[in-house]
Amino acid sequence: MDPMDLTEKRTVLVVDDSPQSLQILNELLQQHYRVRLASNGEQALKAALQEPTPDVILLDIMMPGIDGYEVCGRLKLDPATKDIPVIFISSKSHPEEAELGFEFGCADYLTKPIMPSVVLARVRTHVALKVALEFLRAHGGI
Repeated sequence: MDPMDLTEKRTVLVVDDSPQSLQILNELLQQHYRVRLASNGEQALKAALQEPTPDVILLDIMMPGIDGYEVCGRLKLDPATKDIPVIFISSKSHPEEAELGFEFGCADYLTKPIMPSVVLARVRTHVALKVALEFLRAHGGI
């Protein structure tokens, strides 16, 4: 994929154990992005390695089994996924929760209930940053 080809749909991985949340986010994002869905942490780790690799991951924190913090931490330790921006989407709204998310390596933190325009703006911003980073790497800028 050409890093500067902005006409090709980018991929967003959405991870949430709530079927309703998955449906809402899928409907919101699918007209702009290629959307991949996962309903738990194990699925998320596998889906993050599938081609095309996600350009952004929207990740719920509270899930059975492997929670979002652990998923994010594992993604950031893997050379194949460490540069994928992770946006936590959580019902936890205390500042300490967001701070912990950033310690695990997330790029952004949104709270539920989501505001569609904010989700789209944050995803668009992180996709653009990832595209710019890919371009710089491809052209020896970093």
